[in-house]
Amino acid sequence: MSGDRTGGRLDVSFRGRNVRPRRQLQALVFDFDGTLATLTIDFRGMKEELLALAREVLPGIAAAGDTPALEWLDSLFVHQPGIAPGDAQALRNRLECRIVDIEVAAAQCGALFDFVRPMLTRLRGKGVRTAIITRNCSKALYQVFPDAAELTDGVFTRDDVHRVKPDPGHLLAALEALGVSPGRAAMVGDHVSDIRTGKRAGTLTVGVLTGSSSRRDLLGAGADLVADDGRGAAQALLEWPGRD
Repeated sequence: MSGDRTGGRLDVSFRGRNVRPRRQLQALVFDFDGTLATLTIDFRGMKEELLALAREVLPGIAAAGDTPALEWLDSLFVHQPGIAPGDAQALRNRLECRIVDIEVAAAQCGALFDFVRPMLTRLRGKGVRTAIITRNCSKALYQVFPDAAELTDGVFTRDDVHRVKPDPGHLLAALEALGVSPGRAAMVGDHVSDIRTGKRAGTLTVGVLTGSSSRRDLLGAGADLVADDGRGAAQALLEWPGRD
């Protein structure tokens, strides 16, 4: 089903009639790029550049394909004969630095969506705790959103956690810091990986259409509901039946 509100469009798709309300919803955890800010990183271009740099030292390695850059980097040095540990670490450091450079350069072209600061302020006024989790680096996030730590109850970039989403440990670390159980929280994101993260962690899951995934993709991944943007998601969750 879907709904429209005057004074601002609220277009929400629910996964089905079997969705049950979560009582005492206490926290909303947001993805960043594509959810709270414009998505500017060229992930394909990033992987192509990293592959070219890596092949200068390891000419026979395979392209990342559909594997995300961070996971590809983690697997790159597994069972790689013929490279000394020191050389392997030097290459890894070089590739990690290049990822940060690409992210920071992309952030210079990025911008926070206009609704974000008012939405976060409203959620705080309603007693809902908020956090951001992102695979991006801290430097890039704060370049786009310098007051993120002031307007949320926690920011958790990949620099702040041992495991990044879609590993549920990323989301669970944020919820632990907020002091909120997964059953009383919602994960909001623009990508199917955000939905998978929330499902694995045991939260309500909400997809938004301001990034790279379609409504069909998000619902297919198991999203409990899909909204046009983060503002619509927050509105729907504030009105979620049974919220105490």
